[in-house]
Amino acid sequence: MHLNPFAWPFRTQYFFGFVVCALLLAYAYYVQFQLGIEPCPLCIFQRIAFIVMGLLFLIGAVQNPRARGRRIYALLVFFGACAGVAIAARHLWVQHLPPDPMAGCAPGWNYMISNFPISKTLQMAFTGLADCAEVNWTFLGLSMPFWTLVSFVLIGIGALWAGFRQRRD
Repeated sequence: MHLNPFAWPFRTQYFFGFVVCALLLAYAYYVQFQLGIEPCPLCIFQRIAFIVMGLLFLIGAVQNPRARGRRIYALLVFFGACAGVAIAARHLWVQHLPPDPMAGCAPGWNYMISNFPISKTLQMAFTGLADCAEVNWTFLGLSMPFWTLVSFVLIGIGALWAGFRQRRD
């Protein structure tokens, strides 16, 4: 096996993509359950994007399709990454708005799902609640939505590379 991940076979690259998504989700759950930082609705949607991408990576690795199938998987993962980038960018935008004196604590995700229709829940989630504007975790001075945005970009580019590169096999 090559040490260079750019030279790995498609199946290995896609299994690695699955592992990366799983590790990112594991860290998100660690932050939630061990550090006690509850995810806001936009965080939940970013997790869903990672779950979708991880499942597509896993299915692609198991199936190991030929060139056309590889391109289809690459585009599907890339579209998932684009959705994640859009959600993370929205989250960053909400975090950088000036504080709203009228904003109060929003109901939690579980409460919204249980008590509102899905359309209202999605509308409330993407409106950018007060909880979404709160920065309660940073690394190198940058918030988690920034790092998830970087992850979505890198994973999306990696999926395209794995799916569209010319192979000798």
